[in-house]
Amino acid sequence: DSLRLFAGTSAGYDHLPLDAFRERGVAVTNAAGVHAPNVAEQVLAWVLTFDRNLHVGARRQRRGEWRHFQSRELAGETVAVVGLGSIGTAVVERLGGFGVRTVGVRHTPSKGGPTDEVYGYDGVHEAVADAAYVVLACPLSDETRHLVDADLLATMRPDAVLVNVARGGVVDQPALVDALRGNRVRGAALDVTDPEPLPADSPLWTLENVLLTPHTAGHSPKLYDRLADLLARNVERVLESGYDDLENQVVSP
Repeated sequence: DSLRLFAGTSAGYDHLPLDAFRERGVAVTNAAGVHAPNVAEQVLAWVLTFDRNLHVGARRQRRGEWRHFQSRELAGETVAVVGLGSIGTAVVERLGGFGVRTVGVRHTPSKGGPTDEVYGYDGVHEAVADAAYVVLACPLSDETRHLVDADLLATMRPDAVLVNVARGGVVDQPALVDALRGNRVRGAALDVTDPEPLPADSPLWTLENVLLTPHTAGHSPKLYDRLADLLARNVERVLESGYDDLENQVVSP
């Protein structure tokens, strides 16, 4: 009965009972921004892994095979980032030293962004058409659910790689499996799936052109320092002016 503030520890809040919080006059904040550095580092690690085919080298190492393979160069390529919030922005910033062209997709393209070009979701096909890597860092909403479907996968280059650090529901997973099996896209790196945990019989476990982590891209020891700092700043705001002007506020009382 005395609850006044629910401070979420994730950027997403689609799993929270927001209507119940509103009915009870509870302020809700999320943790947008605190995961950006570590998630962006994982995106870059995956992009470089696929670009240099390090996953191929790791498999051959386990097999004891001294056999050459071809790698690529990232410079001069196009990277499309779907979602230009804190995580998408952090990804673009970290790509800055690699000599790539960046294309962004966001709900309101008029806001601009850190990428060389910005499209709305209605322009997502044009945005990804030339991209060697398509990075998903957007919220899950009615607008973005199954945004990556069979049609969008067909628009992507056959040597493109999909990287998903958003939500599993942004991707039509059976369509992705079909595209991966048919070599219509080169690979996928997924920190999120639909459902989670990923069922043991999912073909994603066994496809050699897929890299998986169990929704851990946002985890690092420094994350908790950033969460604590965010909460401390909001407690100071509560003491100064109440519950109506908090950082990362999702619901006002």
